Amino acid sequence: LLITIAGVIKHNASKITVDLSAGQDLAFHFNPRFDEGGKKVIVRNSRIGKKWGGEERALQCFPFEQGQPFEMKIMCTNSEFKVAVNGTHLLEFRHRITNLRSIQFLHINNDLTLSKVQMETLP
Repeated sequence: LLITIAGVIKHNASKITVDLSAGQDLAFHFNPRFDEGGKKVIVRNSRIGKKWGGEERALQCFPFEQGQPFEMKIMCTNSEFKVAVNGTHLLEFRHRITNLRSIQFLHINNDLTLSKVQMETLP
């Protein structure tokens, strides 16, 4: 599965959220935050059985800019989600759910204007 999301981050953005859900569970929660205690951070997590897992926060860069366009690609492999932003690989997030076929919904929220959402099945 390859998901492409493109749009523009709002000028006064505080966060954006991209969730891939499997029923009530979140297989992948991707949450760039523009000002968390004066820092920019991208929180990644999952929620299984109404319980959040351990947050992953460590990253060398924050590729999103307020008021600027972006293109993000999320590739689902057998072992992980791979995320690229503006043509550059950003991170991996290892799967925490076992049934990848249960992922049914994509939710994109908060401070952005979407111009493209595309889902492709990879061979």
